[in-house]
Amino acid sequence: FTAQLDFYDAVALEHILHRSAELLGVPLAPTGASEIARRARGTPRIANRLLRRVRDYAQVRVDGRVTLAVARDALELYEVDELGLDRLDRSVLDAVCRRFGGGPVGLSTLAISVGEERETVEEVAEPFLVRQGFLMRTQRGRVATPAAWRHLGLAAPSPSPGVEVTPDLFA
Repeated sequence: FTAQLDFYDAVALEHILHRSAELLGVPLAPTGASEIARRARGTPRIANRLLRRVRDYAQVRVDGRVTLAVARDALELYEVDELGLDRLDRSVLDAVCRRFGGGPVGLSTLAISVGEERETVEEVAEPFLVRQGFLMRTQRGRVATPAAWRHLGLAAPSPSPGVEVTPDLFA
């Protein structure tokens, strides 16, 4: 029997976060839970990890309560952006776009360029980036989509004459 689990929606993650906050003894405002849930990639394990990081920030920098402002400040400090991309995700996108002109680039080359193990890039960063529509896997390698260029605030290069352009399926 092989089971496939779907990603959780933000409401389910908020429920999980409130329960975890109760177990941790952390005062968690609904808006703080919502902000953490929104950036948790649909995964309870990540939501709980972010909650612990935000809790640590709240205990050191403020009064220990996790509010919307505290969650935003903590997640910014931990480099988790509005869409849930972290340092590794942005490094992968940046490498594909800036160093390799949008791709295609092979997985091993990409992993070396960001200083991570091949398996880490393939199993941690890549699935989320593909699901978000920032990266495509092709036979020739990984390719950045127009959405990736936009997210990084970069202008996508113009295609060379005679080169077929893959449409942006996620626009």
